[in-house]
Amino acid sequence: MPASNPGDHPESGSPAAGASGQQDPNQRYWFHILAQNTPAARNLHAAKLVDKAWQQGDRVCIICDTLQHAQELDDLLWNFSPDAFIPHSVVPDSATACTDPVGILLFPPDAEDWDTVIILSSTLPADADRFKRLALVAHNEPGVLNQARSHFRQLRALGIEARVHDQRKR
Repeated sequence: MPASNPGDHPESGSPAAGASGQQDPNQRYWFHILAQNTPAARNLHAAKLVDKAWQQGDRVCIICDTLQHAQELDDLLWNFSPDAFIPHSVVPDSATACTDPVGILLFPPDAEDWDTVIILSSTLPADADRFKRLALVAHNEPGVLNQARSHFRQLRALGIEARVHDQRKR
């Protein structure tokens, strides 16, 4: 299964080269750049990542900035697959516990609570280097792409080389 397929689990595919040029079999960070330039395409890609990670047994969260965006993702996950339901909930604040395997969060998650974290927010959690798996998802719109590039630079400052899946090059 090709690693650049948006439905692939973030860990599938060949390992990325680390800073030393050696292959890193434990690659856990990804930067997905979509060819499309719409928020709907970004949400759909995130939903595909959620579905795949959840199907493989991960506890997954999506981080977004607004309740409106969280509700869009909630609607998408309710209707994502005609064959199966992805158990999820919108979690507005850190005082609210998420008992579902998938959470749509409006705040930075605790690394201990989630296996896969998908960033759709304008801020990268300060402890991003503590997550087991993390995916940045950007659609090809300048503002969103620049924000994701900023996240990518922040990851590098933490010593993390995220593997880039650039669908614009297809």
